[in-house]
Amino acid sequence: MMKVIVALSSLFSVSLAFVPTAFRRSNTPVKKLSMVSVEADTVFDQEQYIAESKEMRLKHLEEQAMFALKIACENYGNAVFPNAMIAGDVVITDLLARMGYLKDGKAKIMVVDTFHLFPETMEFLKILEDKYEFKAEIFCADGIPIGDKAAFDKRYGADLWKEDIDEYDRVCKVEPFQRGLKTLKTDCMINGRTRWQGAERAWINLFENAPIGGGLAKCNPIAYWTLEDTFDYITKYKVPYHPLHEKGYPSIGDAKDTIAVPDDGSVRYVNGEWFGDKTIWLDYGKERIGRFVGLTKKDGSAKTECGIHVDGAERTWERDLWEEGSGAVKKLNSEDEAAAILKSGKPAIVTVYAPWCPYSQAMEDSMEEFAKQVGDQIDVYSFRGDDKREYVMENLNTNSFPTINVIKPDGTAVKYESEVRTPEAFTKFMEETLA
Repeated sequence: MMKVIVALSSLFSVSLAFVPTAFRRSNTPVKKLSMVSVEADTVFDQEQYIAESKEMRLKHLEEQAMFALKIACENYGNAVFPNAMIAGDVVITDLLARMGYLKDGKAKIMVVDTFHLFPETMEFLKILEDKYEFKAEIFCADGIPIGDKAAFDKRYGADLWKEDIDEYDRVCKVEPFQRGLKTLKTDCMINGRTRWQGAERAWINLFENAPIGGGLAKCNPIAYWTLEDTFDYITKYKVPYHPLHEKGYPSIGDAKDTIAVPDDGSVRYVNGEWFGDKTIWLDYGKERIGRFVGLTKKDGSAKTECGIHVDGAERTWERDLWEEGSGAVKKLNSEDEAAAILKSGKPAIVTVYAPWCPYSQAMEDSMEEFAKQVGDQIDVYSFRGDDKREYVMENLNTNSFPTINVIKPDGTAVKYESEVRTPEAFTKFMEETLA
């Protein structure tokens, strides 16, 4: 009789109990064999075999992720999970809850509200908080009350993202993210990045270290998961998922630059069922193709990251720039002091900056050297403007940081427009403006 032979290693003396049921007859007794013979009249159920294989894979991935989370939450004192509520993040939320880390506080959930999220996102957060019995720590742009979009628009401008996307990322994402990690005294950051998300993340591991202070560990518990694995887990455990998955969005970010994929919304995930061609979402590197649509960086390249997961984003600024009394650049500490310079009748240089801004940081030494060179001719001031956005926009030509102004004797502020920030360039501009 024709037989289908399935070879199993006699070295491990594999029990028939571990042979997928797709190969077994229902009345076959369980016994140890070094080889399993399957009669020709036994039908091989391919679909069942695939389903069982996927289940085995998911079980392994779950155990691996849970082990990583155990290390993150028990070996460190302050594990923090910045949660964007996308598919991978709700999986991690569920795993943390299953392990009891949300209830006992060994893991804190942090959310950055950019004031440009979909309305459904913060509403969905409440659903997660209620189900898993935690309260998220919410951070937003510096100096703005939680949820106060009008206050954000007044201080930073409703069109900041159109005017300067890099600065928007820093104001709305990177700085609140850094401040959140620092406020929560984070020593291990949990996040949902995966290798499957694309080339920039193709080599991440379960744990990484970032050079922050004494060292911040980064735990990527689902680093080796595909997007299909993520949705399989959501289906298996009936995990709450972002409602926009039902409207065609594979990943969710800011409403201003996130679209459905394809844009007709024909691919959807609804209560464990797929509609449309799911491979459009699930192929390698496709999860985030609907994100950052139409956005380009200052160098002209397309945006592929929000700014939080780029090199150095975890670093927090530990000091102000041009600290008072430390050098030739003088400090303006209030709007009243800045107004006094404008009304003084004397020329001056005023640099409006943000301490977290890398462009401000990069020119600190150049401006200090410039101040030393011209200090006997003109006063050079620094003025922190990220928490006084309305004032500096109205009075000091500031729509981005840093902004350098030459103040003429009549109080007119003339903006330095060049990207060349050297002492020589500053001197030339000053002399031409005051001539």
